[in-house]
Amino acid sequence: MKKIEAIIRKTKFEDVKEALLHSDIDWFEYHDVHGIGQSRQERIYRGVQYSTDVIERVAITIVCRDHIAEPTIQVILKVAHTGEVGDGRIFLSDMTNVYSIRTGESGDTVLRDKK
Repeated sequence: MKKIEAIIRKTKFEDVKEALLHSDIDWFEYHDVHGIGQSRQERIYRGVQYSTDVIERVAITIVCRDHIAEPTIQVILKVAHTGEVGDGRIFLSDMTNVYSIRTGESGDTVLRDKK
């Protein structure tokens, strides 16, 4: 099993969400996050100057079977890409086990493949 954590631009979240819902995964979680990156610039948007050192992003977490991880990463890479600094990061981790609280089952059978 794999855990995919992606930090993406807020402006790309809806597109990524739709792409993930049409891919082989059947569940993911997301939440708003703030980060501080290496790039610190002053930008002007609609006449207002703001700093880019604190960046609002969306973090997406997906736990899936091994064979679904790489296609899922490719979906995120394709849809979240703008080519500009600050597109985000994807982290991939191995998961040792997963448990269903409702049934008490464990192992990757707890994770469903989309039918």
